[in-house]
Amino acid sequence: METAGTAEAAPPPGLRERKKQRTRDALLRAALELFTTVGYERTTVDGIAEAVGVSQRTFFRYFPGKEEAAFAVQDMVEAHFVEALRARPPHEAPLEALRQAVLEGWDTISDAVLSVVPVELYLRMFCTIESTPVLLAAQLRRAAETEEQVARLLAAREGLDADTDPRPRLLVALFGGAMRVTGRQWSAGPDLSLEAIRTLTAAYLDQVGPALTGNWRTTRP
Repeated sequence: METAGTAEAAPPPGLRERKKQRTRDALLRAALELFTTVGYERTTVDGIAEAVGVSQRTFFRYFPGKEEAAFAVQDMVEAHFVEALRARPPHEAPLEALRQAVLEGWDTISDAVLSVVPVELYLRMFCTIESTPVLLAAQLRRAAETEEQVARLLAAREGLDADTDPRPRLLVALFGGAMRVTGRQWSAGPDLSLEAIRTLTAAYLDQVGPALTGNWRTTRP
């Protein structure tokens, strides 16, 4: 009969949390690998759990479903961007603050992503989202929610009321559109590196002002 003196002690809270984090990271990596190789629609929760050697129930402890796993790293990247925007100097104009937050985010996000999955896998998942209709629809829905958050953040930063002044939402919609064009051009190109998307992001954002105010015609009518 086991006595109190010989009973196995429960792992300390810190160790327990690290174990949970390792399980979540393993499930996330397995999910992204399957999504990017087998395809999102053909990947099942059972398949993800089996790849890690855990039960389907364990998967649902960490993710409500496949969609949440598919966007987990992107959610982290977007949260990183929002925090970078909050930290921009107050003297910067709104568009410049957005531009610097996203460019500096590309400079620093690799370490944050690497703590969960290889950057190369995150970039492959980006392409999978763009080429999978159900994920692309989910991405647009999620983007609208993020854009509302960012618009309200910009409004507060500039001392505006986002419900009566249209400028924050207009600017964020423009910025979000530019970022989507950048992502699609990058995912269709030959260089799928992090440096390539950062360079393309800078180049496209630099075109926003001229595109809005310039005359595009090469010949006069």
